[in-house]
Amino acid sequence: MTAVEITAPGGPEVLKPATRPRPQPGPGEVLIEVAAAGINRPDVLQRTGNYNPPPGASDIPGLEIAGRIVEVAGEVGAWKVGDRVCALVAGGGYAEFCVAPAVQCLPVPEGLSLIGAAALPETFFTVWSNVFDRGRLASGESLLVHGGSSGIGTTAIQLGKAFGARVFTTAGNAKKCDACLALGAERAINYRDEDFVAIVKEATGGRGVDVVLDMVGGDYVPRSVDCMAVDGRHVSIAFLRGAKTTINLEPIMRKRLTMTGSTLRPRPIADKAAIAGRLLEAVWPKLAAGSIRPVIHATFPLAEAAAGHALLETSTHIGKIMLVVREEA
Repeated sequence: MTAVEITAPGGPEVLKPATRPRPQPGPGEVLIEVAAAGINRPDVLQRTGNYNPPPGASDIPGLEIAGRIVEVAGEVGAWKVGDRVCALVAGGGYAEFCVAPAVQCLPVPEGLSLIGAAALPETFFTVWSNVFDRGRLASGESLLVHGGSSGIGTTAIQLGKAFGARVFTTAGNAKKCDACLALGAERAINYRDEDFVAIVKEATGGRGVDVVLDMVGGDYVPRSVDCMAVDGRHVSIAFLRGAKTTINLEPIMRKRLTMTGSTLRPRPIADKAAIAGRLLEAVWPKLAAGSIRPVIHATFPLAEAAAGHALLETSTHIGKIMLVVREEA
Protein backbone atom coordinates (compact mmCIF):
# COMPACT_ATOMS: atom_id res chain seq x y z
CA MET A 1 0.00 0.00 0.00
CA THR A 2 0.93 3.66 -0.26
CA ALA A 3 1.50 5.49 3.00
CA VAL A 4 3.06 8.78 4.05
CA GLU A 5 6.17 8.39 6.19
CA ILE A 6 8.02 10.80 8.44
CA THR A 7 11.49 10.38 6.93
CA ALA A 8 13.22 12.41 9.67
CA PRO A 9 12.12 14.93 12.30
CA GLY A 10 11.59 18.30 10.67
CA GLY A 11 9.31 20.51 8.61
CA PRO A 12 6.44 19.46 6.35
CA GLU A 13 8.90 18.46 3.63
CA VAL A 14 9.95 15.36 5.62
CA LEU A 15 6.55 13.79 4.85
CA LYS A 16 7.08 11.48 1.87
CA PRO A 17 4.90 8.88 0.14
CA ALA A 18 6.31 5.36 0.46
CA THR A 19 5.31 1.76 -0.09
CA ARG A 20 4.51 -0.18 3.08
CA PRO A 21 3.13 -3.66 3.73
CA ARG A 22 -0.62 -3.75 4.13
CA PRO A 23 -1.28 -4.07 7.89
CA GLN A 24 -2.99 -7.12 9.35
CA PRO A 25 -5.71 -6.80 11.99
CA GLY A 26 -5.20 -8.57 15.30
CA PRO A 27 -7.90 -9.94 17.61
CA GLY A 28 -10.72 -7.44 18.10
CA GLU A 29 -9.50 -5.25 15.23
CA VAL A 30 -10.76 -4.38 11.78
CA LEU A 31 -8.85 -3.42 8.65
CA ILE A 32 -10.22 -0.30 6.97
CA GLU A 33 -9.70 0.70 3.36
CA VAL A 34 -9.14 4.37 4.01
CA ALA A 35 -11.05 6.98 2.02
CA ALA A 36 -9.95 10.01 4.03
CA ALA A 37 -7.88 10.96 7.05
CA GLY A 38 -7.68 14.07 9.21
CA ILE A 39 -4.61 16.23 9.79
CA ASN A 40 -4.25 17.28 13.42
CA ARG A 41 -1.80 19.17 15.64
CA PRO A 42 -0.53 15.94 17.24
CA ASP A 43 0.56 14.84 13.76
CA VAL A 44 2.69 17.98 13.52
CA LEU A 45 4.20 17.27 16.94
CA GLN A 46 5.01 13.71 15.84
CA ARG A 47 6.57 14.99 12.62
CA THR A 48 8.86 17.35 14.53
CA GLY A 49 9.95 14.59 16.92
CA ASN A 50 8.00 15.85 19.92
CA TYR A 51 5.21 13.27 20.21
CA ASN A 52 6.25 9.66 19.75
CA PRO A 53 3.59 7.02 19.03
CA PRO A 54 2.57 4.90 22.02
CA PRO A 55 4.11 1.42 22.25
CA GLY A 56 2.77 -0.87 19.56
CA ALA A 57 1.26 1.90 17.45
CA SER A 58 2.19 2.51 13.82
CA ASP A 59 4.91 5.07 13.13
CA ILE A 60 2.80 6.35 10.22
CA PRO A 61 1.04 9.58 11.29
CA GLY A 62 -2.72 10.00 11.32
CA LEU A 63 -5.15 9.62 14.22
CA GLU A 64 -8.55 9.57 12.50
CA ILE A 65 -9.86 7.91 9.37
CA ALA A 66 -13.00 6.89 7.54
CA GLY A 67 -13.57 4.21 4.95
CA ARG A 68 -14.89 0.70 4.48
CA ILE A 69 -14.09 -2.40 6.52
CA VAL A 70 -12.32 -4.98 4.34
CA GLU A 71 -11.27 -7.51 6.99
CA VAL A 72 -12.21 -8.41 10.56
CA ALA A 73 -10.33 -10.44 13.17
CA GLY A 74 -11.85 -12.16 16.17
CA GLU A 75 -14.78 -10.67 18.05
CA VAL A 76 -15.62 -7.30 16.54
CA GLY A 77 -19.20 -6.88 17.65
CA ALA A 78 -21.68 -6.24 14.87
CA TRP A 79 -19.10 -4.91 12.40
CA LYS A 80 -18.76 -6.74 9.11
CA VAL A 81 -16.88 -6.43 5.84
CA GLY A 82 -18.32 -3.61 3.75
CA ASP A 83 -19.46 -1.40 6.63
CA ARG A 84 -18.73 2.32 6.28
CA VAL A 85 -17.05 3.53 9.46
CA CYS A 86 -14.94 6.27 10.94
CA ALA A 87 -12.37 5.40 13.56
CA LEU A 88 -10.03 6.87 16.12
CA VAL A 89 -6.60 5.27 15.79
CA ALA A 90 -3.27 5.64 17.61
CA GLY A 91 -1.41 5.99 14.31
CA GLY A 92 -1.36 4.79 10.73
CA GLY A 93 -4.05 7.02 9.25
CA TYR A 94 -1.99 8.52 6.40
CA ALA A 95 -2.25 5.32 4.35
CA GLU A 96 -4.46 3.37 1.98
CA PHE A 97 -5.23 0.79 4.69
CA CYS A 98 -5.30 1.17 8.47
CA VAL A 99 -6.04 -1.15 11.39
CA ALA A 100 -8.41 0.07 14.11
CA PRO A 101 -9.77 -1.48 17.32
CA ALA A 102 -13.36 -2.38 16.56
CA VAL A 103 -14.57 -0.61 19.71
CA GLN A 104 -13.06 2.67 18.45
CA CYS A 105 -15.09 2.57 15.24
CA LEU A 106 -18.36 4.41 14.75
CA PRO A 107 -20.82 4.26 11.86
CA VAL A 108 -20.65 7.03 9.30
CA PRO A 109 -23.53 9.35 10.30
CA GLU A 110 -26.39 9.51 7.84
CA GLY A 111 -25.91 12.35 5.38
CA LEU A 112 -22.13 12.63 5.83
CA SER A 113 -19.53 11.74 3.23
CA LEU A 114 -16.54 9.63 4.17
CA ILE A 115 -14.44 12.80 4.08
CA GLY A 116 -16.82 14.44 6.53
CA ALA A 117 -16.86 11.35 8.73
CA ALA A 118 -13.05 11.24 8.83
CA ALA A 119 -13.13 14.75 10.32
CA LEU A 120 -15.02 13.52 13.38
CA PRO A 121 -13.09 11.10 15.60
CA GLU A 122 -10.08 13.06 16.90
CA THR A 123 -12.01 16.25 17.59
CA PHE A 124 -15.28 14.75 18.81
CA PHE A 125 -13.59 12.20 21.11
CA THR A 126 -11.37 14.98 22.48
CA VAL A 127 -14.15 17.50 23.04
CA TRP A 128 -16.57 15.02 24.58
CA SER A 129 -13.92 13.59 26.90
CA ASN A 130 -12.70 16.99 28.08
CA VAL A 131 -15.70 19.31 27.98
CA PHE A 132 -18.40 16.88 29.09
CA ASP A 133 -16.57 14.12 30.99
CA ARG A 134 -13.79 16.07 32.70
CA GLY A 135 -15.35 19.53 32.50
CA ARG A 136 -18.87 18.27 33.36
CA LEU A 137 -20.51 20.97 31.25
CA ALA A 138 -24.26 21.01 31.85
CA SER A 139 -27.20 22.70 30.19
CA GLY A 140 -27.55 26.29 31.37
CA GLU A 141 -23.85 26.66 32.13
CA SER A 142 -21.28 28.66 30.15
CA LEU A 143 -18.22 27.54 28.19
CA LEU A 144 -15.17 29.50 27.04
CA VAL A 145 -13.35 27.89 24.11
CA HIS A 146 -9.89 29.16 23.29
CA GLY A 147 -8.96 28.70 19.62
CA GLY A 148 -12.55 28.60 18.44
CA SER A 149 -11.75 28.42 14.72
CA SER A 150 -9.64 25.25 15.00
CA GLY A 151 -10.99 21.77 14.40
CA ILE A 152 -11.33 21.27 18.15
CA GLY A 153 -12.79 24.75 18.59
CA THR A 154 -15.46 24.47 15.90
CA THR A 155 -16.51 21.14 17.40
CA ALA A 156 -16.60 22.45 20.97
CA ILE A 157 -18.70 25.49 20.00
CA GLN A 158 -21.29 23.32 18.27
CA LEU A 159 -21.46 20.69 21.01
CA GLY A 160 -21.62 23.27 23.77
CA LYS A 161 -24.47 25.06 22.04
CA ALA A 162 -26.27 21.81 21.16
CA PHE A 163 -26.29 20.74 24.80
CA GLY A 164 -27.68 23.99 26.12
CA ALA A 165 -24.62 26.01 27.16
CA ARG A 166 -23.75 29.64 26.51
CA VAL A 167 -20.56 29.57 24.46
CA PHE A 168 -17.83 32.21 24.31
CA THR A 169 -14.70 31.84 22.24
CA THR A 170 -11.44 33.50 21.27
CA ALA A 171 -10.10 33.67 17.71
CA GLY A 172 -7.44 35.59 15.82
CA ASN A 173 -9.27 37.75 13.29
CA ALA A 174 -12.69 39.03 12.26
CA LYS A 175 -13.26 36.26 9.69
CA LYS A 176 -12.58 33.58 12.26
CA CYS A 177 -14.80 35.32 14.80
CA ASP A 178 -17.65 35.48 12.27
CA ALA A 179 -17.28 31.76 11.62
CA CYS A 180 -17.47 31.03 15.36
CA LEU A 181 -20.63 33.13 15.68
CA ALA A 182 -22.21 31.27 12.77
CA LEU A 183 -21.54 27.98 14.59
CA GLY A 184 -23.39 29.12 17.71
CA ALA A 185 -20.99 31.14 19.84
CA GLU A 186 -22.72 33.92 21.72
CA ARG A 187 -19.61 36.10 21.61
CA ALA A 188 -16.41 35.63 19.62
CA ILE A 189 -13.50 37.65 20.98
CA ASN A 190 -10.67 38.76 18.70
CA TYR A 191 -7.76 38.17 21.07
CA ARG A 192 -5.47 40.45 19.05
CA ASP A 193 -7.36 43.61 19.99
CA GLU A 194 -9.84 42.60 22.72
CA ASP A 195 -9.43 41.46 26.33
CA PHE A 196 -11.28 38.18 26.71
CA VAL A 197 -11.22 38.44 30.51
CA ALA A 198 -13.04 41.78 30.57
CA ILE A 199 -15.52 40.74 27.87
CA VAL A 200 -16.41 37.42 29.51
CA LYS A 201 -16.90 39.08 32.89
CA GLU A 202 -19.15 41.73 31.39
CA ALA A 203 -21.17 39.21 29.37
CA THR A 204 -21.77 37.05 32.44
CA GLY A 205 -22.60 39.91 34.78
CA GLY A 206 -19.34 39.41 36.65
CA ARG A 207 -20.06 35.74 37.37
CA GLY A 208 -17.57 34.22 34.92
CA VAL A 209 -17.74 31.00 32.92
CA ASP A 210 -18.26 27.51 34.29
CA VAL A 211 -15.89 25.65 31.95
CA VAL A 212 -12.78 26.70 30.01
CA LEU A 213 -11.41 24.52 27.21
CA ASP A 214 -7.82 25.64 26.79
CA MET A 215 -5.46 24.58 24.00
CA VAL A 216 -3.30 27.71 24.32
CA GLY A 217 -1.69 27.36 27.75
CA GLY A 218 1.08 29.72 28.84
CA ASP A 219 -0.14 33.12 30.00
CA TYR A 220 -3.73 32.27 29.01
CA VAL A 221 -4.12 30.01 32.05
CA PRO A 222 -4.05 32.67 34.82
CA ARG A 223 -6.17 34.97 32.67
CA SER A 224 -8.73 32.21 32.22
CA VAL A 225 -8.75 31.59 35.98
CA ASP A 226 -9.56 35.28 36.43
CA CYS A 227 -12.76 34.98 34.38
CA MET A 228 -14.04 31.71 35.81
CA ALA A 229 -17.12 31.28 37.98
CA VAL A 230 -17.25 29.75 41.44
CA ASP A 231 -16.87 25.95 41.13
CA GLY A 232 -15.57 26.40 37.58
CA ARG A 233 -13.54 23.75 35.72
CA HIS A 234 -10.49 24.54 33.59
CA VAL A 235 -9.48 21.81 31.13
CA SER A 236 -6.12 21.93 29.33
CA ILE A 237 -5.64 19.89 26.15
CA ALA A 238 -2.67 21.64 24.50
CA PHE A 239 -0.25 24.50 25.09
CA LEU A 240 0.52 26.46 21.93
CA ARG A 241 1.90 29.31 24.05
CA GLY A 242 3.89 27.07 26.36
CA ALA A 243 3.48 24.24 28.85
CA LYS A 244 4.58 26.32 31.85
CA THR A 245 2.83 29.18 33.54
CA THR A 246 2.60 30.96 36.89
CA ILE A 247 -0.73 30.80 38.71
CA ASN A 248 -1.99 32.60 41.79
CA LEU A 249 -3.54 29.89 43.98
CA GLU A 250 -5.74 32.35 45.87
CA PRO A 251 -8.54 32.62 43.26
CA ILE A 252 -8.41 28.85 42.69
CA MET A 253 -9.02 28.26 46.38
CA ARG A 254 -11.50 31.10 46.84
CA LYS A 255 -13.62 30.07 43.85
CA ARG A 256 -13.14 26.32 44.41
CA LEU A 257 -11.87 25.82 40.88
CA THR A 258 -10.86 22.51 39.34
CA MET A 259 -7.78 22.52 37.12
CA THR A 260 -7.52 19.41 34.97
CA GLY A 261 -6.48 18.21 31.54
CA SER A 262 -5.83 15.15 29.44
CA THR A 263 -4.26 13.62 26.36
CA LEU A 264 -6.18 11.17 24.20
CA ARG A 265 -3.71 9.11 22.17
CA PRO A 266 -2.04 7.13 25.02
CA ARG A 267 -5.28 6.27 26.82
CA PRO A 268 -6.33 2.61 27.04
CA ILE A 269 -8.61 1.19 24.39
CA ALA A 270 -11.30 0.65 27.04
CA ASP A 271 -11.36 4.38 27.79
CA LYS A 272 -11.74 5.25 24.12
CA ALA A 273 -14.43 2.60 23.72
CA ALA A 274 -16.42 4.24 26.53
CA ILE A 275 -16.14 7.64 24.84
CA ALA A 276 -17.25 6.08 21.53
CA GLY A 277 -20.33 4.68 23.23
CA ARG A 278 -21.31 8.03 24.68
CA LEU A 279 -20.80 9.76 21.34
CA LEU A 280 -22.93 7.18 19.54
CA GLU A 281 -25.76 7.69 22.01
CA ALA A 282 -25.64 11.45 22.55
CA VAL A 283 -24.00 13.05 19.52
CA TRP A 284 -24.43 10.79 16.49
CA PRO A 285 -28.20 11.46 16.32
CA LYS A 286 -27.45 15.20 16.15
CA LEU A 287 -24.98 14.60 13.31
CA ALA A 288 -27.56 12.53 11.46
CA ALA A 289 -30.14 15.29 11.96
CA GLY A 290 -27.73 17.87 10.58
CA SER A 291 -27.77 20.07 13.67
CA ILE A 292 -24.01 19.52 14.07
CA ARG A 293 -21.56 19.25 11.20
CA PRO A 294 -17.78 19.01 10.89
CA VAL A 295 -16.24 22.15 9.43
CA ILE A 296 -13.78 21.31 6.65
CA HIS A 297 -11.44 24.05 5.45
CA ALA A 298 -9.44 22.22 2.77
CA THR A 299 -8.64 18.80 1.34
CA PHE A 300 -5.38 17.46 -0.12
CA PRO A 301 -4.50 14.20 -1.86
CA LEU A 302 -2.62 11.74 0.35
CA ALA A 303 0.61 12.36 -1.54
CA GLU A 304 0.36 16.07 -0.68
CA ALA A 305 0.27 15.59 3.08
CA ALA A 306 3.21 18.01 3.37
CA ALA A 307 1.09 20.79 1.87
CA GLY A 308 -1.67 20.04 4.35
CA HIS A 309 0.78 20.29 7.24
CA ALA A 310 2.17 23.55 5.89
CA LEU A 311 -1.34 25.01 5.77
CA LEU A 312 -2.11 23.83 9.32
CA GLU A 313 1.00 25.54 10.61
CA THR A 314 -0.07 28.90 9.14
CA SER A 315 -3.11 28.86 11.48
CA THR A 316 -5.13 30.57 8.74
CA HIS A 317 -7.60 27.71 8.45
CA ILE A 318 -11.10 27.48 9.92
CA GLY A 319 -12.02 23.94 10.88
CA LYS A 320 -10.38 20.77 9.63
CA ILE A 321 -7.77 19.99 6.99
CA MET A 322 -8.25 16.57 5.39
CA LEU A 323 -6.35 14.08 3.27
CA VAL A 324 -8.33 12.33 0.53
CA VAL A 325 -6.93 8.84 0.03
CA ARG A 326 -9.43 7.53 -2.51
CA GLU A 327 -12.65 8.76 -3.99
CA GLU A 328 -15.77 7.21 -2.51
CA ALA A 329 -17.26 4.24 -4.30
